[in-house]
Amino acid sequence: MASKDERKPKSENRDPLTGEKGAHPAGVGVGTAVGGAAVGGALGVGGAMAAGTALGAAAGPVGAVVGAVAGGIVGGLVGKKAAENVNPTVEREYWQKNYRSRPYVGKDSTYEEYSPAYQYGWESRTSYSGRQFEDVEPELRAGWDSAKAHSKLDWHKAKDAVRDAWDRVDRSCSQNPPAKS
Repeated sequence: MASKDERKPKSENRDPLTGEKGAHPAGVGVGTAVGGAAVGGALGVGGAMAAGTALGAAAGPVGAVVGAVAGGIVGGLVGKKAAENVNPTVEREYWQKNYRSRPYVGKDSTYEEYSPAYQYGWESRTSYSGRQFEDVEPELRAGWDSAKAHSKLDWHKAKDAVRDAWDRVDRSCSQNPPAKS
């Protein structure tokens, strides 16, 4: 009899619009919001959507809407490229097998306590592409209470796990850079 994994086909994460393999809806969505903000922040406007809106405003309301959409698309593409190197299933399996070996994990701690921190780390790394952990740590700390789900870890205890997952994505991306489009 085939095992459960052998019977279930692996997802190719097909893009719903283009059918292209490797689509990561979460990465694109988060990238649209956060990646767009990063691109816009580099422009000194506060977000790609805001930048597009401001630049398009000269053309009136329709130009503002078109500009906002364009800014969102740029951010979405940035998020998609970063997310292509992160497979949530692989990350979850890795941390479930390896969390006990980490120096910050207590002897009686469970994976369930730390899993939201690991997920927050790998997802945040793709969201803050091109930025250093130290630079975004205040933002991550501020978002932890919303991201932690059922975890009882405060930021002080979760931070090392978040950083660990962040660094693992960095190492993975440096070994497997996304293909140029």
